[in-house]
Amino acid sequence: MFLRTPATRTSVALAAGLLTTLLVAGCGHDDDPSVATPSAPATSAAPPSAATTAPSPTASPSPSAPAADREIVVTIAKRRISPPTGRVTVGKGELVRITVTSDVSDELHVHGYDLGTRLPAGKPGSVEFRADKTGLFEVETHETELVLFQLVVR
Repeated sequence: MFLRTPATRTSVALAAGLLTTLLVAGCGHDDDPSVATPSAPATSAAPPSAATTAPSPTASPSPSAPAADREIVVTIAKRRISPPTGRVTVGKGELVRITVTSDVSDELHVHGYDLGTRLPAGKPGSVEFRADKTGLFEVETHETELVLFQLVVR
C-alpha cells in the first residue's frame, strides 16, 4: 500500500506544476518549430547605412561559433531594407550567417531551409546554416511581410 505524506503531496504538486508549465511554454502562438529565440547577440552588426552582404574584415566570431563563410547583414528601419532587396549568391556547402536588426519586433524566416528566429526590436537576430540545398530561397520577415533578399545557392 502506498501512503502519501504531506511531503509526497507537495512533490507531486510541484512535478505537476512543472509539467504544466513546460507544456504551456511549448505551445506558443507560432506553429513554426524552426523558430528559435536568439541565444546570443550577433558578433557584428553594421550601422543601418553600412549594411553589407560581404564578410566584415573586423568581425570576430565568438569562441564557440565557427567563422561563417558568408555573413549577410540586413537592417530594417521604418519598413526600409538596407541594403535594398536583391539577390545574394553563395556557394553550395558554405556556412552562411544572416543577421537582421529591425526597429520593430518581428520574426525572420529563411524559406526552403525552414529556419527562423525572433527579432526583438532594435536587437540583432541571427540564423546560421550550411547552404546544402541549391536553388533560390526567399528570406523574409513574417509580421511585416518584407522580403529582405533572395538567397541563391549554387
